[in-house]
Amino acid sequence: MPFEPLTAISSVDGRYHGVSTELSEYFSEYGLIRKRIAVECEYLILLSETKGVGIRELSEEEKVVLRHIASISIEETHEVKNIEKETNHDVKAVEYYIKNRLAETSMKDVAEWVHFGLTSEDINSVAYGMLMRAALQNVFLPELEKITANLHFAVEKHAGTPMLARTHGQPASPTTFGKEKAVFAARLARQKKGFTKPLLVKFGGATGNFNAHVAALPDVDWLAFAEKFVTRLNEGYKLQLEWNPITTQIEPHDTYAEMFDNLRRINTILLDLSQDLWRYISDGWLVQKVKDGEVGSSVMPHKVNPIDFENAEGNLGLANALFNHFSNKLPISRLQRDLSDSTVQRAFGTAFAHCLIAYRALGRGFEKIKINEQAMLEALRAHPEVLAEAIQTILRSNGVEMPYEKLKELTRGKQVSLDDIQTFIDTLDVSADVKKRLHELRPENYAGLAAGIASLQ
Repeated sequence: MPFEPLTAISSVDGRYHGVSTELSEYFSEYGLIRKRIAVECEYLILLSETKGVGIRELSEEEKVVLRHIASISIEETHEVKNIEKETNHDVKAVEYYIKNRLAETSMKDVAEWVHFGLTSEDINSVAYGMLMRAALQNVFLPELEKITANLHFAVEKHAGTPMLARTHGQPASPTTFGKEKAVFAARLARQKKGFTKPLLVKFGGATGNFNAHVAALPDVDWLAFAEKFVTRLNEGYKLQLEWNPITTQIEPHDTYAEMFDNLRRINTILLDLSQDLWRYISDGWLVQKVKDGEVGSSVMPHKVNPIDFENAEGNLGLANALFNHFSNKLPISRLQRDLSDSTVQRAFGTAFAHCLIAYRALGRGFEKIKINEQAMLEALRAHPEVLAEAIQTILRSNGVEMPYEKLKELTRGKQVSLDDIQTFIDTLDVSADVKKRLHELRPENYAGLAAGIASLQ
């Protein structure tokens, strides 16, 4: 029967199908088959252009036909899957499919050069590399840019908006809302630099030594050929891949692990952000816009829940659990290879989908919130004890003995008012200028260089 999201086992393909469906271009079986065919066809083209191989050079029209074969439709993909039912081998099915298509063209005489000297992992490594780099560049980096833009907006608008800080969950020296968002923007910017690294791919025959290639055509520089092949793919598909000449049957996946760890760190930062924004909503410092028709609780009519940030938190956790497994598992392969990596690779799309669902939930959450500056200011003024740090430090700089201890006795574990602090200042044996400075201190004007630090981002 036709696909029905309500019958899906996974929430990615069910409840969140509309959010993550564009990833099917990159992580579905259909997407993988398309890229496998593209790799095989580009390989055949380069073989035809390489002197000493023995295959005739293909015409420009034939190259266009080959590349058109790689743009296989979803209906044509079923033919590949039907072949696979007989071969019980997915990449061999792709090879046979291409040969069947060539038999219908002027290129039937070069059909046996398809998959020449290669092993499945030569195709898979390059195909997966192409898919993941394209997904990162076309989907994930733009989504991260949207989150960063929301953070920068908050930084610029609220660089000087005073806010009570909390360390260990307790009132601490004031900060500004914009500066705290600048922290997240800076952390994300640092991690996004990791995506400039290329993914390594393997292309070297059964055990990475070009054994069959050399046996058949010993005079061809196969190392130079492989490097040229990957370079051309980068240029043609605008990707960042790099050929790894030193492999077993598989590329060791270390750069995959680096990328997944990079994504995991980004997700951890966003999880941290989600929890902070959730807490600010709980405190009333952020207010959520009310949307007509929405229900926050099945029984409590007043509720407007921070569900987007909660949704993001849950999906980020799921994605990170998978990325952690990928990073731990993929670099390990028994001897020259075992097939367990193939099973794991087929779950890439699930992890990336949970990321995308989370990033877009964060985006929706940002659209719904606005700062309640008055509530934020009132919360700050309700804790004048945060001035104890400023007072004892000013007293230290003016030679007063044991100022920390004096302020500790006044404030620690007590609820003090600004009047209590003002009275305490009057008892100090300091100059009139120092007393004036101390009397002018207020929680809302005690934010140090927060506004300037926010502008550094």
